[in-house]
This record gives sequence, structure tokens and C-alpha cells, in this order.
Amino acid sequence: MKKLTIALVSMILLAGCGTRDGNGQPKKIAIVVSTLNNPWFVFLAQTAAAKAKALGYESKIFDSQNNTALESDHFENAIASGYNAILFNPTDAKGSVINVKKAKDAGIPVFCMDREIDSRDAATSQILSDSYSGCIDLGKLFVKALNKKGNYVELLGIVSDDNTWNRSKGFHSVVDNYPHLKMVAQQSADFDRNKAMEVMESILQAHPDIDGVFAGNDAMAMGAWQALTAAGLAGKIKVIGFDGAEDAINSIKEGKLTATAMQFPKTIAELAATDADEYFKGKRDFPHKLPIPVDVVSATNIDKYTAYGKKN
Repeated sequence: MKKLTIALVSMILLAGCGTRDGNGQPKKIAIVVSTLNNPWFVFLAQTAAAKAKALGYESKIFDSQNNTALESDHFENAIASGYNAILFNPTDAKGSVINVKKAKDAGIPVFCMDREIDSRDAATSQILSDSYSGCIDLGKLFVKALNKKGNYVELLGIVSDDNTWNRSKGFHSVVDNYPHLKMVAQQSADFDRNKAMEVMESILQAHPDIDGVFAGNDAMAMGAWQALTAAGLAGKIKVIGFDGAEDAINSIKEGKLTATAMQFPKTIAELAATDADEYFKGKRDFPHKLPIPVDVVSATNIDKYTAYGKKN
């Protein structure tokens, strides 16, 4: 009986040691996101924080405001303040690598969420939406919506973000096969709603005769819709986004946006927090990249979806 009691106590101590630091306090997880100016990233960060708490950890959210210098400050703060892991949504695929390497050198694992960095060994894992494949499916829908002909505009995201180009390449791998579909403008709006509205207003002055808009995220799609509405073109031009954000889902229900690609930020955030938990408990064999499939959402299946995911 005494040996059994000792064994049980040992098991309890081992089970708890993953969540506690050397002083017996809960381990801390920093959640560094590119921006909190986009509801999608707010949801991602808050979900990661909630999952970390449920697993027994303290956490704090840091907003990089799409600024690599501020992101660097957050990493230095996390390292100096004794954070045990970082759940990370990068601002720049190349520029963010140095920050992740600093954390790695300090013995702090980094788990990338949604956006990737251009390094195979700096981050412990990278959990990413399958943007390329998702935009192949969006491209097919776009071609069908425009009846294989017409002029269109593409709004790119942040040009230093790999998601921008993965989405664009997936889209063009389909659309470029149709010679009667002509891209009359391609311009970055930095994944930002207000900038997209301004960019779209400018494009419309030079190209008033367009039939469709492909936007690299929902924020830009909604900004483009605002500009089209102001120009009296609402409902005449097909607008497609990417994310599955709340305003885009509502807009599809209302017959405004044509479609979006539903990412699953809850899945991404919770997997990242769970990876950190497993790392603390000894796991080291994480996949370099874990692609999460996305779903195309349009008027034909909108009833199956809600903001940021499927209905239960």
C-alpha cells in the first residue's frame, strides 16, 4: 500500500510539472499577433488565450500592429519576462524569422498560427490554413460567377506575407486558364478594410467597367464592397473574399458578397496552445507545417456556417 501511495503521488507530481515553472507558478504563454485591428485576429488571439487558460497556463496577448519593430519589442519582452512559450501570428514571413530565432536561442518554443515564416527550423511548429488549395476552389467559383468572361480586380494583402501570394497563386492557377477573363488592376490593400475601400475607389476611376473583385481577405472584400456601394455598383459586381469573418458571413446571407473561404481560427489557435502544452510535457516531434483545410462558403451553403466556423 505504501509503495502504491508513493507511486500515485509521483504520477500526480509528474502530471502537474508540465504546467508549472521551477517556482511552482503556472507557466506563461505569450500570444503575439500581427494586428488586433482585424476581428479575425482578435478571435484567433482570444481563442488561443482561452485554450491556454483551460490547460492551466497564464497568457497575455501582444498586438504587433503590423509593425515588425513592435513585434521585435514583444519578443524581447517575452524573453526578458520569462515566458515559457510563444503562440505567434507573424507580421512578415522573412522579417519575423529573426524574432523566432531569438526566442529559440533563449530556449522558448514558438508555435506559428495562420501565417508562416520563411524558415524550416526556427519555429517549433507552424499551423496554417491551406490558402493555396482554398483559392483554387474560390477561383473555380469566381469563373462560374462571371460566366467565364469579364474584367476583374484583385486586391492583394500584405506583400511580405506568404499568405498573400499563396492565395493569389491558387486563384490565378484557375482563372488564368480563361482568356476572356481579364485582370485590369492588381493592387495591395494590406489586408485592411479602410485601405481597400480607398484603393477600390481609385481603381474605379480608371476602370469603371468591371465585373468582379477577388480580395485576399474578408476585410478587403468588405472595403471593396463599401466603395462599390458608394459608386452605385452594389449588386452589379461579384465580390469574393477569404477568411470567414462575421461581417463577410452576414454579407453573404444578405446577398452582398458572393463568397468567402472559411478558415478555422478556433482549430488553429487551440492546436497551437495544445502543442505548447505537449512541448512542456516532453513532446518534440512536431510537423514543420500543418495545413488546415478551408471551405468555400457561398449562398448555396451559407446556412451551414457561422462566423469563424461551421455551425454545431
